[in-house]
Amino acid sequence: MTESLTEFLDQAPVTPRAPVGTAHPVGTAHPAGTAHPAGLDRRAKLVLLVLCAANFLVGIDFSILNIALPAIGTNLHLSEANLQWVATAFALPSGGLLLLFGRTGDLIGRRRVFLAGITLFTLASVLTMLAWSPAALLTGRALQGLGAAGVVPTGMALLTTSFAEGRARDKALGIAGSLMASGFTVGTLIGGVLTDLLNWRFTMVLPILLGVFVLVATPLLIGESHNAHHSRLDVPGAATVTGGLLSLIYSLTTAAQVGWTKPSVLGTLIAGVVLLSAFVAIEARSAHPLVSLKVLRRRTVALGNLGGLLSFAAASAIAYIGMLFLQQVNRFSPIQAGLVFGWLGVLAATSGALAPRAIGRFGSRRVLVFGLLGQGIGAVAIATMTRGDSVLILLVAGSVWVYGHLQAIVGFNVTATSNLADEEQGLATGLATTTQQVGLTVGIPVMSAIAASRTKGLLSSGHGSVDALVGGFHLALWTDAVIVLVGTALLALGLLGRKARS
Repeated sequence: MTESLTEFLDQAPVTPRAPVGTAHPVGTAHPAGTAHPAGLDRRAKLVLLVLCAANFLVGIDFSILNIALPAIGTNLHLSEANLQWVATAFALPSGGLLLLFGRTGDLIGRRRVFLAGITLFTLASVLTMLAWSPAALLTGRALQGLGAAGVVPTGMALLTTSFAEGRARDKALGIAGSLMASGFTVGTLIGGVLTDLLNWRFTMVLPILLGVFVLVATPLLIGESHNAHHSRLDVPGAATVTGGLLSLIYSLTTAAQVGWTKPSVLGTLIAGVVLLSAFVAIEARSAHPLVSLKVLRRRTVALGNLGGLLSFAAASAIAYIGMLFLQQVNRFSPIQAGLVFGWLGVLAATSGALAPRAIGRFGSRRVLVFGLLGQGIGAVAIATMTRGDSVLILLVAGSVWVYGHLQAIVGFNVTATSNLADEEQGLATGLATTTQQVGLTVGIPVMSAIAASRTKGLLSSGHGSVDALVGGFHLALWTDAVIVLVGTALLALGLLGRKARS
């Protein structure tokens, strides 16, 4: 990944566009038109470096504590049943508030919201590291999620308005997307190493250092950017979409623990559907909509986001179940399991860096579809793993799976944000990042619920604990693989069919 980023920075000079409403374009130390081209290119490359660091920061934080959950439970006396809230406390605000903060950035300044998010995220990481009780830990995680909700959509909007659409933006999106996705697997590796060698609290050191770097560098390199065409916030739309997403994410993340039939799960699931339906009705009538339904009716935006949701949800579930398989079935230590997924993180970074070349040759729609196909084929092979061959299958089949996944998400990012005006970039990137975070959030609890239900049934019928675990994992993995392959076929019809090409 480092070599790919270096190659891009050294060999692909970029002249960034001025963001709407910005007097001094991103990466320019002087008024527009007066900067020397070499200085402009160098500054634009540094802008990319800072925004990629923010993406990597969020990607790592999403997973770095997952592998340390047993150690956290022991240290803070957090019961096993409540350990899932370490992840859920982060996921609720990070997924539920993305659209709201993306549009807020459009209105009051993307850099302003981005910096506020980075500041909150960094301070919350300190609180998480120093947590003295379960309440302090969960508060820190919730504040990290709140900060991430401000960082991700505004950071992506700053990126897309800093690089002209085409080869330059495709490369920038490819590197940024691969860093966030590889951060998910690299976070697992780093978390395992630090937890085994030091203490789970040291997992927060890297997020803190990266946060300080981005916080210091951003005001020096990135100019303010906003959408001058919108001066009001759609409050009813913001309230319904935020409430709907929070309810939906809460119901899906708690279902894995308490089951789908509990009143709290069904109630919040129904509330989420009702609120999101109300959101659509409000947006159709709003003079200043939070989400333009006109944009959502575009085939590339709608189907691109569906492809991204499918890819992220399915991949996060397999990564999570694979990690549990290694630790609970093979009895691997956190560092051993982390090393297996570390290789997949390296391959993820490589695939993401190569994706822009594939997009330039075949187009983002084909890359999205065929990337999902590779992800599905890899998932089928992973679903066959047993205790004896799990490491080999994860390394070989996992390579196909993760390579296809990264191709798909870069293709999704480009497809869902192409052919849009600058004033629509905040919306498009807000939708894309909401898709990404919701996918990462819902995939794990849905497949965990399937695995847990199957495991419970096998235990009650007299199977041993390990056999029951393997049976539950297999059902979840096969379900994941089938959903990906069926979804890929439907997306291929929508994006590559005759009507789509015309």
